[in-house]
Amino acid sequence: MSALTPNSPESFAYTATPEDHGQRVDRVIAAAIGSLSRSRVKALIDQGHLSRGDKPVRDPSEPAKAGLIYTLTLPPPEPATPQAQDIPLTILFEDADLIVLNKPAGLVVHPAPGNADGTLVNALLAHAGEEFSGIGGEMRPGIVHRLDKDTSGIMVVAKSDRAHRTLSENFATRDLDRTYLALCWGVPAQPSGEIEGAIGRHPTDRKRMAVVTRGGKQALTRYTRLSAWAEGCALLRCKLATGRTHQIRVHLATMGNPLVGDPVYLRRVPTGARTLPLEVRNTLLAFPRQALHAETLGFRHPVSGQPLSFSAPPPPDMAALLEALGQAM
Repeated sequence: MSALTPNSPESFAYTATPEDHGQRVDRVIAAAIGSLSRSRVKALIDQGHLSRGDKPVRDPSEPAKAGLIYTLTLPPPEPATPQAQDIPLTILFEDADLIVLNKPAGLVVHPAPGNADGTLVNALLAHAGEEFSGIGGEMRPGIVHRLDKDTSGIMVVAKSDRAHRTLSENFATRDLDRTYLALCWGVPAQPSGEIEGAIGRHPTDRKRMAVVTRGGKQALTRYTRLSAWAEGCALLRCKLATGRTHQIRVHLATMGNPLVGDPVYLRRVPTGARTLPLEVRNTLLAFPRQALHAETLGFRHPVSGQPLSFSAPPPPDMAALLEALGQAM
């Protein structure tokens, strides 16, 4: 096997051998480096850190080609542990085992490349300090589920090991009630229904998810139409039977009803939007984030077993959109 050659302390070059030819490139690079797991190498490829020649490798499953030089550039190391930061939180419930909060749009849940601080985790550490120590790992203390950065709404966070284990199991088995409010372009033909389709990485754009025919995970979204404005847009209540990355956003876009403001999955505004007054249509087009809000969350307390249920209205920006629609139609 060809030797792995360090170019610098953070960059390594490897020439694929005939034995590597046709194997997954993430497996080849992980085996060559030795000190990085395949899952870590896969994540680095997803983040754009592997290249062949001067071209980036976007797909970890891409077959390696003998004779090509692959260069893996490691990003700067993140701090070993997140630091506490005084970020305001809207807490709906708290006891010794958990916190239920209303996350604002724009707040990232946990530190990751590109968002090393200023996250919900940093805020939780400032709020509860050592109560989170060791629960769920150093980088995600207490986190049992997440919302996208620009999705608002209700989240639960564990403060004890028992709560973390039980809540993690509940989210894995969907043993809880969770609904979202979604403002979408166009109006679904049926007043309620199901959207089913396996979700995986987009075959050509690794930053997006997509409904795929192979390699994805089964996903099912149920929706009910709450309001509709001409053929222009509709307010839906969505319930997840599964919990995949970007599930509601991907399923609605696939159905032809992308979320208002979605920066990733809104590729074309449906023609029905022309039925809206121009001023309202322009207001919707200017909305800077996906119009998605985690409205309710119900579950049994992980220690006492007591049924708990929480709800939160849409935040001011999304409420303003609904008000503009109501006043204009």
